[in-house]
Amino acid sequence: MLKRAAVLVVSCGALLAGCGADVQAENQEIISNLIEAGIPAGDITVVDEAVYMGRDTHVSLEASRELLQRGEGSQEHYRSTNLVSTAVTKICINPTASFNSYSVLSQGLNLAIVNYNSLALRITFARGPTTGCTANITAKTLAGTSVSSGLPSGGLPYNTIGIGTGLNNVGTDVVEHVITHELGHTIGLLHTDAYNPSISCGPGGGGSPGPGVGGILIPGTPTTATPGGSIMNTCMSPDTDGEFTSSDRTALNYLY
Repeated sequence: MLKRAAVLVVSCGALLAGCGADVQAENQEIISNLIEAGIPAGDITVVDEAVYMGRDTHVSLEASRELLQRGEGSQEHYRSTNLVSTAVTKICINPTASFNSYSVLSQGLNLAIVNYNSLALRITFARGPTTGCTANITAKTLAGTSVSSGLPSGGLPYNTIGIGTGLNNVGTDVVEHVITHELGHTIGLLHTDAYNPSISCGPGGGGSPGPGVGGILIPGTPTTATPGGSIMNTCMSPDTDGEFTSSDRTALNYLY
């Protein structure tokens, strides 16, 4: 299995040593909220003074508070309490100049947009710059094969996805998969196998299993995760086709 690279380098350490007092206090609350929401402590990291869960999903203070307003967790297709409001109808993804300079990343973004728009959801994605945007996401580059995203807050999708430039050297389908996955986080999807990342990552990969992930079950989705069963699995197979599975389509159609 192709395992996701850990996002960037931890600059403050897991215990937040060396961070500013205000940032440290805020991050301590975020971590506390995530643990209360059922996120295993082993799946929470601090990267450049920002808190991530599942290695690629940034959680702001507001998003962590929204995450506590949830129903019961389950070991099925997960969504967070944090969703995009009905006021958002067209989400524009605006690549940076650096992102546009990598042809495979650029093509992967186009294919990821097609993945979502082919479902005819109430929200559509468009590549910017363009008009009529009711929300915006910046697509930026990261070093190596790191990836990052985040959860919605205040009814808006998370405003940034980061894709490592090292992925420009892999197949377009892999980049399509990665970008589709990261965009899934921006509209509220969690890792499908978060309760046991070894399902997609193999033994010892992807983080620590836990009894719950703070997720809300999406009706009609499978009761257990399987390798390759969802584009939202923690890790992906190197032979991915970059397309949604049937359970992914069920989840997104239910939510949006």
